[in-house]
Amino acid sequence: MSSPEDPYHRLSNGVREPDPTLGVRPEDRAVVEPVPPAPEPAPRSSEPAHVRPKRERVVLADSRQSSGRMRGRVELEEQTSWGKLLVRDLVKVQLRTSVWLAVLVLVVLGVLPALFYFLPAVARFTVIGIPIPWLVLGLLPFPFLFAVGLWYNRLAERHERDFVDMIEN
Repeated sequence: MSSPEDPYHRLSNGVREPDPTLGVRPEDRAVVEPVPPAPEPAPRSSEPAHVRPKRERVVLADSRQSSGRMRGRVELEEQTSWGKLLVRDLVKVQLRTSVWLAVLVLVVLGVLPALFYFLPAVARFTVIGIPIPWLVLGLLPFPFLFAVGLWYNRLAERHERDFVDMIEN
């Protein structure tokens, strides 16, 4: 057994006292680290310690430009007579462009059957055993219609861009 001089096995009132080192880990102890010395003050130069920065003016919105730009937008949003006139002009330009391109398509595609009807010699040509009228009327319209569609899209975007530029300026 243990001797009575052993401090960890003492009994007080018949109950053993807990070990004082129980639950204490070595990393729980405070570690004192040396603190580096304060930095030396910089030598004073001829300039003052605090130089005021140059003052700048910050402008978030130029009030001179916004009034003209805002007027056109307000006219459109409130649907005043001038705003309705602007939108009507845009619609007229878009309609004129679409009608002009539709007439172009109808003329080009309408002339082809007439060409083969009035010139039967052209209608007799064949390529790989397929008559030319079948190839021209069956395949040629699709790339042509695609190209006209792209052309109309570019024109419509240009008209809308011009409309927005006119409103903003």
